[in-house]
Amino acid sequence: MTPVATILLVDDEERILDALERTLRREGYRILTATSGTDALRLLEGGTVDAILSDHKMPGQSGLDLLAQAAARCPQAVRILVSGWPEEVAPERMRALGIRALVAKPWDAHALRATLREALETR
Repeated sequence: MTPVATILLVDDEERILDALERTLRREGYRILTATSGTDALRLLEGGTVDAILSDHKMPGQSGLDLLAQAAARCPQAVRILVSGWPEEVAPERMRALGIRALVAKPWDAHALRATLREALETR
C-alpha cells in the first residue's frame, strides 16, 4: 500500500485555505494548513511533508521566500506557488528555487489536482 502524501497548504486568507483543502481532500492526502510563512516553517520542523502549496503575496514573507526556506529544510518536498498575480512572478526565479509549478488564482480544481499528482509522481 502506498503511503499517504502529506501536503502543506499556506495562505494568509482562511477562505482560500478552506477552498484549497476542499479541492484536495478527496485525493486522500493528509493536509496541514498554515496562515503564515512562520507557521509553515514551524510545521516543517515537526515532520516530513511531500508537497508545499504556498500563496505568493502574504504579509511579512512572500511565497517565494517561504519556498526558498522550505527547500533548505525539506528538500524532497514538491514546491508549488499559488498566485492571483502570476504575471508578477519571474519564471527564472521559480526555476532557481526549484518550484515545480505556478497555479493562478482562481484555480481550476481538476488542473490543480493533476498538477500536484504529477509533481508528486515525478519528484
